[in-house]
Amino acid sequence: MAALPLVLIAAVADNGVIGDDNRLIWRLKTDLRRFRSLTLGRPVVMGRKTYLSIGKPLPGRETIVLTRDPAFRPEGVRTAADLDAAFSLARQVGAAMGADSVTVAGGADVYRQVLPLADRLELTFVHARPAGDAVFPEWDRSAFVADAPENHPAGPDDEHAFTFATFRRRA
Repeated sequence: MAALPLVLIAAVADNGVIGDDNRLIWRLKTDLRRFRSLTLGRPVVMGRKTYLSIGKPLPGRETIVLTRDPAFRPEGVRTAADLDAAFSLARQVGAAMGADSVTVAGGADVYRQVLPLADRLELTFVHARPAGDAVFPEWDRSAFVADAPENHPAGPDDEHAFTFATFRRRA
C-alpha cells in the first residue's frame, strides 16, 4: 500500500507559542473551521496531552492517540505506543476511509518528531505574542516550497489577525 502523505497542522504565534497549560490560548473560529476541513475524513494523529485538552474523539475523523501508557484507552479512539505504530495504523484506517492524507495535530513533542517526515505543513501564523509553555519546534524552511499565504484580520470570530500558510516539501 502506498504511503499516504503526512500533513502537519498547527497554529503558531509570532513568538512560536502553540499552547499554555495544555489549552488553546486564543479564539480563532476561522482557524477551527480550517482545521476541521483539513482533517475531516482523515486519520488524525496526536499526543495524549493534546487529546486530553480536546477531551473527546474528533467527529468524522479517526483519532489516533500516541501514548506510552498501555492502560490509556479512551472510548472512540485508537492508541499507539510510538510514531511507527501510529503511522502504520493511520495508513490502514486511512486506506479504509478513502483518505488522501494522514494528519498530525500536536503537541509540541509530536511536531518535533514529525517535522522531518512531513510532506506538507498547514500552518496558521497567529499575529500575537502570548505567554505559553508549548512551542512549535524550529524547522528548515528551505526544505519546503510555500504556497501563497492567506491573510485574515482580527474580527468578531477571531481575536487576532492571522495568516494561513501551506508549505510543501521539496522533491
